[in-house]
Amino acid sequence: MRRRILAAVAALVLLLVGAVVLLSYVRGADARAMAGARTVEVLVVVEPIPAGTPAEQLAEFLTVEPVPAKAAVPGRVTDLAELAGQVATVDLQPGEQLIAARFAAPDDVRGPGIVEVPAGLQEVSVLLDPQRAVGGRLVAGDTVGVFVSLEDGRTHAVLHKVLVTQVQGAPVAAPAPEGTPETASTGAGPAPEGSLMITLAVSAPQAEAVVFGMEHGTVWLSLENADADTSGTEVVTPGTIYEKDFS
Repeated sequence: MRRRILAAVAALVLLLVGAVVLLSYVRGADARAMAGARTVEVLVVVEPIPAGTPAEQLAEFLTVEPVPAKAAVPGRVTDLAELAGQVATVDLQPGEQLIAARFAAPDDVRGPGIVEVPAGLQEVSVLLDPQRAVGGRLVAGDTVGVFVSLEDGRTHAVLHKVLVTQVQGAPVAAPAPEGTPETASTGAGPAPEGSLMITLAVSAPQAEAVVFGMEHGTVWLSLENADADTSGTEVVTPGTIYEKDFS
C-alpha cells in the first residue's frame, strides 16, 4: 500500500513538472516569435463610429494596438492630428484599423458614404464583383486605378488615381461555420459576396474609357493611394506576358 501511495505521488509530481515545462516552452515560443517580427502601433476602432463623426471626437472610440508590420494596413492613421478638421465618410466598425481614406473635409461629403464630385468632373458607375474591386474594401474617398481587359486578350491600366464618390451594395460577408474562431481585430474576415455599384468621378474622356471597358471587356480596380507608383505600364497581350519585366 505504501509503495502504491509513493508511486501515485511521484506520478502526480511528474505530471505537474511536465505541465510547467510545457507552459514555459509555449510562452517562450510566443516571445521568440514576437521578438523576430517587427511590430508597429496602429489605431483600432473599439466602438462603432457613425459616418460624419469629427476626427476630434474619435479618441474615445479608439485604442492603440501593436501588430506585426506586415499586418498594418497601408494608409493607416498613426496620429489623430493627421485628420484635423475632417469627418468620417463611412460607418467604421470595431476591429478595423483607422485609415485616412475614410475621412474627408466636411464640405467634400454630401452624405454618409458620399464624396462631392470635384468641379469639372462627372460621375459614372460600374457594377463589379468584389474580386474586381479590391475584395469589396473600397469606400467613398478612395482613389483607384482602372484596368481594362478586352476579349482579344489585351489588358492595360487606362486610368490612375480616380476618385471613388460612392460605393453601393457593399457585400455582406458569409457567416462563418459553427465552431470557427472569431477573426482577430487586425486580421482579414471572410471573403465578401454579391456585387458592388462603384461610382467614379471622371472627365469626359475618362468616362469613355470606363464605359468602353464595361461594354467590350472587363474592368478591374486597384486601390491607389497618393504615393502609389503608376509608371511603367503598357498593354499586356498573350504574346508579351512572358517577356514583360514586372519588377
